Amino acid sequence: MSLPSKPILLLALAACLAAVIVQSGDLGSVDTARRLQTTHSFWTSAPAVKPSDYPGFGLVGRNGRIYSWYGMGQSVLMLPSDILITAAIRLVPALGRHQGIREVFVSYTVSTLVCVLGVLVCARFLLLLGFTMEQSTAGALTLLFATTFLHYTQNMMENNLMLLLTLAGFCFQYEWVKTGSTRALALGSLALGANLLTRLTAGLDLMAAIFFVGLCVCLESGFSQAAIKRLMRYALVAFPCYALFVAIDRGYQFYRFGSFTGTYIGIFAQQYKHVYPGLTPTFPFTGPFWTGFVGPFISPEKSIFLFDPMLIVTAGMAILMWGRLSAPVRAFLASTAVLLLAYIAFHARISYELMLPAYEKGWAGDVAWGDRYVTTPVQLLAMFSVPLLLRFWASLRGITRKAAVAVAALSVAVQIASIIFWCPLEFGQEMTLPKPTFVIGVRFANIVAALAGKTKAWGLSNYLTEKSPHSVIPYFYPIWSIRESTIPHFAALTLVGAWFLLMVILTGVLFRIYSLCKAIQGRRLGFEQNRNFMVGVGESI
Repeated sequence: MSLPSKPILLLALAACLAAVIVQSGDLGSVDTARRLQTTHSFWTSAPAVKPSDYPGFGLVGRNGRIYSWYGMGQSVLMLPSDILITAAIRLVPALGRHQGIREVFVSYTVSTLVCVLGVLVCARFLLLLGFTMEQSTAGALTLLFATTFLHYTQNMMENNLMLLLTLAGFCFQYEWVKTGSTRALALGSLALGANLLTRLTAGLDLMAAIFFVGLCVCLESGFSQAAIKRLMRYALVAFPCYALFVAIDRGYQFYRFGSFTGTYIGIFAQQYKHVYPGLTPTFPFTGPFWTGFVGPFISPEKSIFLFDPMLIVTAGMAILMWGRLSAPVRAFLASTAVLLLAYIAFHARISYELMLPAYEKGWAGDVAWGDRYVTTPVQLLAMFSVPLLLRFWASLRGITRKAAVAVAALSVAVQIASIIFWCPLEFGQEMTLPKPTFVIGVRFANIVAALAGKTKAWGLSNYLTEKSPHSVIPYFYPIWSIRESTIPHFAALTLVGAWFLLMVILTGVLFRIYSLCKAIQGRRLGFEQNRNFMVGVGESI
């Protein structure tokens, strides 16, 4: 098979292959399944919330109807796939007999699309910031294989969608800073505005982008009248885009709950106090602030440094090389670091008291892999790790290089481990394991125990994990289709064979990317040597 000769096309192919390979055929979360139910209600007579889910899930809205409390962003994203698979089932009724066909189709199509776009926008943004093609390609691959982006490609929560929209906002708005393109500014503003429909905290991403653009403009032109005029032009284009999506969000809020100014958090708190009379008046913001603020850094269950180790490399490189970084890169790192602290502070007091076990971390997103509430700024920072390493590799000491490579290898291993089994596995095990629980270590123990048949012997099973075969069976759809006989056996075997073939092709694509980037780097070095030689000859003459 002939592979493309351009790194960007190869990146798109690698992202597509990786996304297809890691799919479980499941939506990965009960939250996403409920959002898909809302999607179906947009264009059919289906209820927004299944009757069996209430009162455990759902809020009473206008005319006594039950609505989900989520934003509409991910539900809208899944709408085209939901329409297509529904039409296919009507045309071919036999498809409807396939267990979970709707979830399979939606997860494969939507998650793969978001993954490919996220990786491509990452590479584009790094190129705009002045990184070379090989450095930008490495950064995009870092995002894909060395951050929790890979986990959320398999487990289709809102996280990767939010990352894509935020990254697109930064990318296109920075393109406006460089080129003055109104089209680019509008695209970036629409992406950031659309993110407001996904989750309320996307407003923090929007403010970080404004801060980033403001820093870039002021660092370029100083605090001058010209800078003020540029920022006014920014506001004239960007703010109407933001206002459009605020209006859509408020309209959706009124449609469900009859209020333009309220939020679903307030309605959720009010209605759940009736279900759980013991809840405190400030629910759900009832936890100790410093516990929730420090927890994302040091908690063995949720630490961002354990689940995204490349963050350590970015922090180290930023400290060592701050004075040598370009002004836009410094502006981005500073803006995103502030965004991370803002995210952590906002969620620090969230506590689902009386609703979850006492050991669970409400500030981190309850049943999830790592701290799912802060993945956007964490991934934005982590994706800069390898590009910065490559840029300043010659300036680093041997021990620093070895430490960075070791962290990178560990990070890739953690991300691969995160997709082997379903994410609630360790959550169920925490019921009977000592506290605090080193979740990453338990995940590796689970993998080894499953291979050795020692899950029970090592105390890694309990009444919760034994309820689901996901606890010991790899969380990939081809394997699952054989285990559960969800499709004819021959078809399942063919699917497994295709799955292994895709992994071989992905390996070839990654090797091709490496070879191509090395060739590009060699040509660049040769050009620079020739240029320096000619300059030297000219000076001698």
